[in-house]
Amino acid sequence: MDLKENLVSRHLVFNEKNAKNKFVNELRHEAIEIFDKAGFPSKKNEEWKYTNLAPILKKDFKLFPETEEISIGYQDVKKYFIHDMDTYKIVFLNGVYSSYLSETTHEEADICVLSSAMNKMMHQPVIENYYGKIADKTESMVSLNTAFFKDGAFIYVPDNVILSKPIQIVFLSTYHESEVMYHPRNLIVIGNNAQAQIIERHQTLNGKSNLTNSVTEVQVGKNAELDYYKVQNDASEASLIDSTFVAQERDSRAQFSTFSFGGNLTRNNLNFIQNGENCNSILNGITVIGGSQHVDHHTKVEHKFPHCESHELYKGIYDENSHGVFNGKVFVHPEAQKLNAFQQNNNVLLTDKAEIDTKPQLEIFADDVKCSHGCTVGQLDDSALFYMQQRGIPKKEAKALLLYAFAADVLEHVEIPQMKQRITKIIAQKLGVNIDFDL
Repeated sequence: MDLKENLVSRHLVFNEKNAKNKFVNELRHEAIEIFDKAGFPSKKNEEWKYTNLAPILKKDFKLFPETEEISIGYQDVKKYFIHDMDTYKIVFLNGVYSSYLSETTHEEADICVLSSAMNKMMHQPVIENYYGKIADKTESMVSLNTAFFKDGAFIYVPDNVILSKPIQIVFLSTYHESEVMYHPRNLIVIGNNAQAQIIERHQTLNGKSNLTNSVTEVQVGKNAELDYYKVQNDASEASLIDSTFVAQERDSRAQFSTFSFGGNLTRNNLNFIQNGENCNSILNGITVIGGSQHVDHHTKVEHKFPHCESHELYKGIYDENSHGVFNGKVFVHPEAQKLNAFQQNNNVLLTDKAEIDTKPQLEIFADDVKCSHGCTVGQLDDSALFYMQQRGIPKKEAKALLLYAFAADVLEHVEIPQMKQRITKIIAQKLGVNIDFDL
């Protein structure tokens, strides 16, 4: 029995054990039917043309592992948090909420666990208004997540609340018996005139070839602001398919920054839909990979109303046999007049074997707009490298400084100083130098 057949055949038993409420159960049944018809995406699908899941799906994944006895303390995992600042924390060990590693609240906002929220009457209006409504349920990996999710973060920031500190959502895998397939699900609702900052990370600690199929639904209210940071620096064996869907109301600003440094295969699906005037969507990304790593960024911004903006900037540095993919779409509806949409993807290949497949796209059905897109693929400037060496900078450090400068304009959008410092250190490590870059 292959993986798809195994999942479909075991769904009924799984759902009976993890039933939340009638609304969620109906979504689960609908989702498994969609997945049964569609199956896993293959390279025959245009959207997956350059990303092949087949080698990963051949593994004998543990689908629903029993809870292990876990002896792990904060000091053991401290380095995976932004630990030099005060934050709320929602932490999951092997897909299960870890109360002793977490710091949640119901005071200024509801920052807790999705499975718990689904069982509380006070959260039902939010669950029924937004859960399963923002994500594209026709996508097979989204439907698979809907069918099999067990837990994830639930964040509800009421109207007019500016959170006093950022939120960290951290998924840790320590399961030792075999490779595991995880399906975390996050639901985030930012109320009108509210503001929040969120950091998300998935980390494998056991050296296993786990596959995480994550889905996050985000609702950003009127005149609200959200800054979201995804740190992807997992173990070289682990793979991640991350699908994030963002719905914005009028006058809102949503910024998502994706930092992809580690893992075997990483696929990021980031989708924005603007549901009102004067929305601003900002998408940033830095990818620094080597070996045989593969990172695929698929983005989509859908402009439906006038006087909106979107700004998209992705930078990639590819070494050794690594492979990058960028496919960015900006879709402008006829009603979306007087908007400004910018999209750019710049890449540096450090070897002849590194690859990048890049395709920025614009589909414009309005006539009074300002839209631009572009991409570049190149190598380091030898003359600049020579110039720096002539002034006493060793070649390795000179190369690292040039590459950091190449990526630095993306880092300018990071609004949490401790976050910016952490990403800068990771970039230095990936470039193989011990340099304190000027922040």
